Amino acid sequence: MKNNIVKDKSFAFAIRIVSLYKFLTDEKKEFVLSKQVLRSGTAIGALIREAEQAESKKDFIHKLAIALKEANETEYWLELLHKTDYLNTPAFASIHNDVVELLKLLTSIIKTSKNN
Repeated sequence: MKNNIVKDKSFAFAIRIVSLYKFLTDEKKEFVLSKQVLRSGTAIGALIREAEQAESKKDFIHKLAIALKEANETEYWLELLHKTDYLNTPAFASIHNDVVELLKLLTSIIKTSKNN
């Protein structure tokens, strides 16, 4: 069984997002933005898992494109949480790097899949 880097990284990212959600709700008592970042941040990995069982190449690309949109949305919520002082700069930088890496991986996989 070969390694699937985007699958592994998206799962690890989802775990970080769940931890962030717990922090935001328990420590910061923030319930609206935290729910948004939880939804979009965990959807990335779920969509990547769906893409594994795609019915066609077109379906595969479509599911990954939705995952890319969710990653982009997650980046927005993380930036908003940072700018509104719910996330300090070191915490933001760490998790932001992860979502940027997922954005790059997904973009690359989609481009390669379209060209093959």
